[in-house]
Amino acid sequence: MSRWSLLLFPGLLICALAPPSSCEQQPIPQEKLLVVTVATKETDGFRRFLSSAKHFNYTVKVLGRGQKWSGGDYTTAPGGGQKVRLLKAALEEMKDEEKIILFIDSYDVVFASGPKELLKKFQQAQHKVVFSSESLIWPDRHLEDKHPHVREGNRFLGSGGFIGYLPNIRELVSDWTGEDAESDQLFFTKIYIDPAKKKSINITLDNKCRLFQNLHGALDEVVLKFEDARVRARNVLYDTLPVIVHGNGPTKLQINYLGNYIPNTWTFETGCTVCHDDLHPLTALKESEYPLVVIGIFIQQPSPFVTVFFERLLKLQYPKNRLKLVIHSQEAHHEPQVSSFLQDHGSLYQDARLVTDTDGAASRNLVFDMCRKDEDCDYFFSLDIEVVLKNENTLKILIEQNLPIVAPMITRDGRLWSNFWGALSADGYYARSEDYVDIVQGRRVGVWNVPYVSKVFLVKADVLRSELTDNELFTSHILDPDMAFCHKARNKGIFMYVSNMHSFGRILSTENYQTSHLHNDLWQIFENPLDWQERYIHENYTHIMKDKLIETPCPDVYWFPIFSDVACNHLVEEMEHFGKWSGGGVVDNRIQGGYENVPTIDIHMNQINFEKEWHKFLVEYIAPITEKMYPGYYTKAQFDLAFVVRYKPDEQPSLKPHHDASTFTINIALNQVGLDYQGGGCRFLRYDCSVEAPRKGWALMHPGRLTHYHEGLPTTAGVRYIAVSFVDP
Repeated sequence: MSRWSLLLFPGLLICALAPPSSCEQQPIPQEKLLVVTVATKETDGFRRFLSSAKHFNYTVKVLGRGQKWSGGDYTTAPGGGQKVRLLKAALEEMKDEEKIILFIDSYDVVFASGPKELLKKFQQAQHKVVFSSESLIWPDRHLEDKHPHVREGNRFLGSGGFIGYLPNIRELVSDWTGEDAESDQLFFTKIYIDPAKKKSINITLDNKCRLFQNLHGALDEVVLKFEDARVRARNVLYDTLPVIVHGNGPTKLQINYLGNYIPNTWTFETGCTVCHDDLHPLTALKESEYPLVVIGIFIQQPSPFVTVFFERLLKLQYPKNRLKLVIHSQEAHHEPQVSSFLQDHGSLYQDARLVTDTDGAASRNLVFDMCRKDEDCDYFFSLDIEVVLKNENTLKILIEQNLPIVAPMITRDGRLWSNFWGALSADGYYARSEDYVDIVQGRRVGVWNVPYVSKVFLVKADVLRSELTDNELFTSHILDPDMAFCHKARNKGIFMYVSNMHSFGRILSTENYQTSHLHNDLWQIFENPLDWQERYIHENYTHIMKDKLIETPCPDVYWFPIFSDVACNHLVEEMEHFGKWSGGGVVDNRIQGGYENVPTIDIHMNQINFEKEWHKFLVEYIAPITEKMYPGYYTKAQFDLAFVVRYKPDEQPSLKPHHDASTFTINIALNQVGLDYQGGGCRFLRYDCSVEAPRKGWALMHPGRLTHYHEGLPTTAGVRYIAVSFVDP
C-alpha cells in the first residue's frame, strides 16, 4: 500500500501503528469455543463441573470416559501425562483451524462466568495460547530461575487450565511421547521456559488471574463476591474476577466451599438455586417400592432420654417393613430400654437386632458392612443415640436429596455446636468457615458441601460397595472414628452434604450424665433443658396465659397444669426407690432446729440431691405464673423446704389445719384420684373452700402465712403423693 493510500484511510494507519489493544477486535463467536477435559470416571466433582458448564452453556467434550486412569496420583506427586496423550489424539481429529480449545481439569473446577467473558479476556491477552498461573513452582524447583520474570502477578505456569487456537494447541502437545504417569505440568513448563518454543506457539500466562484462578498458594487472595444475584470469586490481590476457579493441589476443600455459591448456587436474593435439582421423589412409589434402609443405631456412652429416642424412632414416617434395624450398644446401663423396645416393637420391622460384641470404631465398621453385604440394602442411615430427631420425615427428605452422603443439620440447643464442620484446620480438625454461623442459625438455607458430618447421616449403599469398600472405614491410629470416616470419604472424592432446608432436631449433651438414680433424666434440667421440658412439663403449660388455663377454685388459690404424667410417675418412683420416708414425728433432724410443728411422712428433695434441679424448675416454670397472678410480687423462688408427701390410710391419711411457713406454697398432685387413691384434697378453712379432686400434674398455688389456713383431707384408700414447696423471696 502506498503512502497516498494510507492518507486516504487514516484509521488504518492509526490501527497499524497503535498497540493491538487500542483497536476494537471482532469478538470470537462463542460457537468456536470447545471445552475439552479428561474424566475417566464420573465423580461428584466432575458432576459439579458439568453442572457449572451447563449453567453457562459451554460445549464440553469429555475424553477418557470409561478408561482406567493411569496418570498417577498427581495431587501429591508428579503425574497427569495421560491427559496430554488423550488431548493430543483428540486434536488430531479436529479439522476447524479457527476452533478455540479450552483444556481444563474437571474434578476440582467450577465455571464462574460464561464463554463470552472468557473469550473476550482471551483476546485481550493478545497471545495464541494462555496458561493459568501459579505463585508456587511445581514439580521441579530447579527450573525457577529459567522462568521469565514478571512485573506483577504470578510467575509460574499451571497446567490445570489453558486456552488457545487449535493449531497452536496442537503444536503445543505435538512433541508429547511420555508415559501416562509422567508430569504434564513439567512437560508444559519446559515448553514455556524454552524461548524458541514459547515464541513459536505464542504462549503467555494469565498472570493476574483474569481467566483462571488456581487456589493453591492463593487462598488468602480469593473471596466470594455477592452482587446482583450473582456470585463470583474475586482475587483481591489483583482485583480480578476469574472465569474459572480451580482447586488444584491440596485445596479441594476450598473449591468445595466456593462451589456452594459459584456459579449462583446460592445467592442472598434467590437462596439455594439447585437444592431441588436431581431429586429422587418417593411420592410416586408404592410403600412396597420404597428403598430398603438399614438403620444403624449406636449407643456408645450413657445418654439421657433413651426411652424418648425409641419413641421418636417409632414415629419415623417410613414403611417399617422397608427398614432393618441394627442396634449396637456397649452400655449395659441402657440394656432395659433396648430390650423393651425390641421386645415390644421389633416385629414391626423387616429385621431388628442387637449387636454388643464390638465397641468403638469396630462397631461402626461392623454395622456399615452389614449394609454393604446386604444386596437388598439401598441406603444406610447412621444414627447416634444422642440425636433428637424431631422431624418425622427426616429419612424421606434425605433419600429424596439423592446425594452420596447427606446429613440433616442438628445443633445443640442454644449453642453453635452442630453435627457438621464448615472447614478443617491444617491438621484435619475443626475450623470455622466464614458461613458456618449463618448456616447454623438459619440465615443461609440450603444443602451444603462440607468436609465433615457426624451423629446422623445417610449413605448410599452403592457408595459403600463401589468407593468406600474399606472394611475399616472408621479405624485410624490418629483420628477419632467419625473423623477417620470423613477423611476416607474426602480422599475418595466423595462429597458430604448437610441440609438445613428443614428443621430436623438437635443433639443432646451427654457430658455430665449421671447413672446413679432410678430415673436419671430428671436431673437433666440444666444440661438438656429443652428435652427436660418436653418430657416433664405438662403439654398445656405454654398455653396457660394465652388460653387462660389457670383456674381459681378458692380465693387467691390458683390451679394450673405443670407436670406431665411421666414427671409425676418418675418423681414418685424415684422417692419410693430411695425409700427413706420420714416417720411423721415432730422431731426432724433434717430441718433447722430439728422440730416440725406439722409433720408429714415425706422425703426432702435434698435427700435425693435434687434441690438444685427443683429450684431451677421453680424459677423457670413457677415464678412466671406467681408474678402474673400476684401482681407486683417478684420472686427468686428460694425455698427452705421442698419435699414429696405420702398419704396412706394406715400410715398418715390426712394433715391437721395449719399455716405454711412460706410466702407462697406450691402443691403438685403426683397421682390420680379415683385411680390410685380415694379421698384426699385440700380445704381452706377461712373460706370454707375445698379442692377435693386434685388433677394429676396440676399445681395448687396459694399464700402460705396468715390468710390461707388449710388442712389435708383424709385419704381413704390407696396411696396419695404430692410434691410441696414452701417458697420465699
